[in-house]
Amino acid sequence: MRNNPRAFTPFGGSSGVRTGNPPDASDPNHTQRLAVMADKKNYYEILGVSKTASEDEIKAAYKKLVKQYHPDLHPNDKLAAEKFKEINEANEVLSDKQKRAAYDYEQDHPGMGGFGGAGGMGGFGGFGDIFDSIFQGFGGGASVQRDTRGEDIQINMRLSFMDAAKGCNKEISYARNEPCPACRGTGAKNGTAFTGCKKCGGKGQVRFTQDTMFGRTVRVGVCPDCGGRGKIVTDKCPDCKGKGYVRRDTKVTLTVPAGADTNSYMRKRGFGQASAEGGEAGDLIVVFQVEPHKIFQRKNMDLYVDLPVPFQTAALGGTVKVPDLDNAFEYAIPEGTQSGTTFTVRGKGIKSGRGTGNLYLRVFVEVPTKLSKDQKRKLQEAGGAFEIKQFEKSKRYSDNLSSLYGEDAYKF
Repeated sequence: MRNNPRAFTPFGGSSGVRTGNPPDASDPNHTQRLAVMADKKNYYEILGVSKTASEDEIKAAYKKLVKQYHPDLHPNDKLAAEKFKEINEANEVLSDKQKRAAYDYEQDHPGMGGFGGAGGMGGFGGFGDIFDSIFQGFGGGASVQRDTRGEDIQINMRLSFMDAAKGCNKEISYARNEPCPACRGTGAKNGTAFTGCKKCGGKGQVRFTQDTMFGRTVRVGVCPDCGGRGKIVTDKCPDCKGKGYVRRDTKVTLTVPAGADTNSYMRKRGFGQASAEGGEAGDLIVVFQVEPHKIFQRKNMDLYVDLPVPFQTAALGGTVKVPDLDNAFEYAIPEGTQSGTTFTVRGKGIKSGRGTGNLYLRVFVEVPTKLSKDQKRKLQEAGGAFEIKQFEKSKRYSDNLSSLYGEDAYKF
């Protein structure tokens, strides 16, 4: 079990099965993190675009790289995960006109302060602060939002081939941080032992004013006293020691729909880690690993069966029993069926909310490996009655060999 899983490509509804890898828990200090890293990374190079790239070019480059470095395609690859982070970080800046303008300014004027944070020139707040002051003058005001949501929990679950194909109910047991019932997740005794923050007036945000070479700028940031909560606990909850959550074992029953596949997943809202700051709990994300089957192979909703057919059945025609997901049924093999022939049985694949697949039977004609003397004699007698023209591929091969070397490939 691990927390903070990566973003998956959606498959199904918001609470159904999805394919691919789930979103990062939000980073409350994301803006500050961008500030520290901006002078070390070239976002245009990360996305592989020029500095004059249009919004559409940036969007196209981002989508291409996200598919290339998606964590689903590189499990347990730390380098790919870090590259994926860089790609999202670069896109967050370059896809936003204001952030991009501020970033471009900093790239063109090195030493004039960090992007969106404090830097050179005696603590110049960066070009992003100038945008803030401009909007502040028009009454807009730049705000800093803190995400107090709890972390997601990711669990891997193994499913049998049949359970995944037909759907099933599965119970999961795991440990998580649940909101403390005594303080209702606030961390304050009885949920009421706190007071409004005096520094920010309960808003969780404060304004920082700086004098720069461009004049006075105003920046809005997280209140340092209350950490953005807008309130301060005066008496901690004795049950959770002020954390706002308690560790508990949790059981959840999942209804896995038909058609689940390896690396598809289900999301259970609110069953992840409780927030340490009274916010919404994270999600439980269950990623499926489907076990192989002895007979069936699978591609999306279609099923494939490698079907051995005895040589006499292939030659004379007949019936064989073949399986679907529910039972076995008779299938007619036409006279003269060759190895490599594929028969399609429509509607006998996996039935899911996304449609119904087909069953494909791939024929392999099998000859006996051990024969008795009597069987050999009978085959030799029968073989004497055949002519080369009755074997299409053998006839073609023999003709080609004869035209090349004047020799017959077979004796009939």
